[in-house]
Amino acid sequence: MRRREFVAALGGAAAWPLVVRAQQAAPPTIGFLGPASADGNASYVEGFRQGLSAAGFVEGRNVVVEYRWADNQLDRLPALAAELVARQVAVIVTGGATAAALAAKAATSSVPIVFAIGADPVKFGLVASMNRPGGNVTGVSFLANTLVAKQLQLLQGLLPASSVIGVLVNPGNPNAVSDSTQAQTAATSLRLKVHVVHTVAERDFDAAFDDLRRAQASAVLVFPDALFTGVRGRLAALATRHKLPVLYPDRSYVEAGGLMSYGSSRTDAYREAGIYVGRILRGEKPSEMPVIQVSKFELVINLKTAKALSLEIPPTLLALADEVIE
Repeated sequence: MRRREFVAALGGAAAWPLVVRAQQAAPPTIGFLGPASADGNASYVEGFRQGLSAAGFVEGRNVVVEYRWADNQLDRLPALAAELVARQVAVIVTGGATAAALAAKAATSSVPIVFAIGADPVKFGLVASMNRPGGNVTGVSFLANTLVAKQLQLLQGLLPASSVIGVLVNPGNPNAVSDSTQAQTAATSLRLKVHVVHTVAERDFDAAFDDLRRAQASAVLVFPDALFTGVRGRLAALATRHKLPVLYPDRSYVEAGGLMSYGSSRTDAYREAGIYVGRILRGEKPSEMPVIQVSKFELVINLKTAKALSLEIPPTLLALADEVIE
């Protein structure tokens, strides 16, 4: 072998282990901070994974996801967020509660954060503006906390003779006060009375429905909250047992046996969040990624549950439905 060829061969041999090490570099890690439980959020996590996949990242193949669940104990969120930062994750995604996004933001000003929430992110200081978030935070807002008036109108259309509508709310939710005020204002314009019932844990549900019965509520509106989402099947079963028509904030409740829902698709919102996380992993900056505002809302009705409630859905309401589950 000539000397020049021998030196070139030595150079290639020396570089080869570096190439192998580069190819074997650990995949990036995403931190997923959830306020509720893994079981209660399985469909949303699947939507998130679909978004990641659309952006070219598959969990377990070229990206790792570290999950932290608060199991409806929101006071645990700051510590869980700190754990993910200490784990040196590349991105943190938060879902289901404004409190989770706020905890992540308080934990780091450098790790990118992508949220999927129903609240106004500007109002809570998560971003500077919807179009130019600034800082390290962006995400998806499905505007669940702007629909109270429309939801009350739908309940009035379901039961035109109703005079009292119950509202189920978790007072620990950052939106609780503003949502309750919205409900009172909307109810006044519709000549309805709103009876607000506070629940802070699943153990309060039985007492809450007893309270609604005593108040002679003819129907119930459930406010968006991770507490309710995580146990939506039990909530739907209680409503049926108490013969109370309930309107929920998203379709997953109806799929779990609830009567009606009006809101945006949370699964779609989480899918969009997954796409945003993928884009950040590819080098985009959250400060320059506008907050996505979900603008499509859907009315979903479960006729099987209506039958169990001995309730006939008015044809006008059925005509408005985007989907009827039979």
